[in-house]
Amino acid sequence: MKTVVIGASPNPSRYAFRATLALKDNGFEVVPVGRRSGMIDELAIHTDRPHIPEVHTVTLYVGPQNQGSWMDYIWSLHPKRIIFNPGTENPNMEALAHSRGIETVVGCTLVMLAVGTYE
Repeated sequence: MKTVVIGASPNPSRYAFRATLALKDNGFEVVPVGRRSGMIDELAIHTDRPHIPEVHTVTLYVGPQNQGSWMDYIWSLHPKRIIFNPGTENPNMEALAHSRGIETVVGCTLVMLAVGTYE
């Protein structure tokens, strides 16, 4: 199950960094995408918004005020699910996702992984 982390950061204190590592450590294929290049473990952060086939989940670490510039890219990935992590909640984007048949979850990727509900 492939997950794209939007808002990935090379800063180890950021939740997007921690979530990327946790996803990888739990056996998920993870692709970090962000504004700044860098590495998360051996994973390179993509800054070019690459085409990524067969995306199951997009997990957001970008606040609502910055999500507009990411929406077309997210829709182009055709995810089955978008996770709105704490601080990224956006009812308008959720409604747009639902209109495209995309499941949305308001929750925390790290908590979901810790309690075994990330599936």
